[in-house]
Amino acid sequence: MRWEARQESASLNRRHLDDSYKISNTVEDEMEMATVRHRPEALELLEAQSKFTKKELQILYRGFKNPGSFQWCPSGFFFVVNEETFKEIYSQFFPQGDSTTYAHFLFNAFDTDHNGSVSFEDFVMGLSILLRGTVQEKLNWAFNLYDINKDGYITKEEMLDIMKAIYDMMGKCTYPVLKEDAPRQHVETFFQKMDKNKDGVVTIDEFIESCQKDENIMRSMQLFENVI
Repeated sequence: MRWEARQESASLNRRHLDDSYKISNTVEDEMEMATVRHRPEALELLEAQSKFTKKELQILYRGFKNPGSFQWCPSGFFFVVNEETFKEIYSQFFPQGDSTTYAHFLFNAFDTDHNGSVSFEDFVMGLSILLRGTVQEKLNWAFNLYDINKDGYITKEEMLDIMKAIYDMMGKCTYPVLKEDAPRQHVETFFQKMDKNKDGVVTIDEFIESCQKDENIMRSMQLFENVI
């Protein structure tokens, strides 16, 4: 009888733990969505503005909040990622190189209101363009990345800074092995093609026109359309 009582007690405890786990998961999911709803940009609005479904947004949010920090704003709680955290996350994808500088430029492109942090809304809208945007939208986003000082033009120095950052990120493991002056040679070739009027800067119209005529660039823009 004692053994049966112990078994019954253990069974009840297991059921209690299972129920508690289910409740905990349900509460966590509801809290996650409540957190999004606290913001002026409700989940439905994000779904309408981006090219993601509600389910995809839930997956993105769960992944975004894990490394993020929980902050308070007048309209509710929201998760943001600062630049250092962003760099740490990005470095995991390129362990063979140094992604620090490129991650810095990428962070600034996502940080559309330039407040030193990337919110979930910033993240979703940027990713929506990169993964599901039209060619025009993707090229506009790319121009913004290369236009480091945000003055509406790309200089040869800005293009070289981005190109060097990309080469650093790829590391020494590329095949064939790249020469040290490869980034500068690459930029000289591209800049010559893009700077149509030879005034020393590339406008957004020159940038878009040149990219649209380059088959390799156009092909690369289709690679990540169905990532999520």
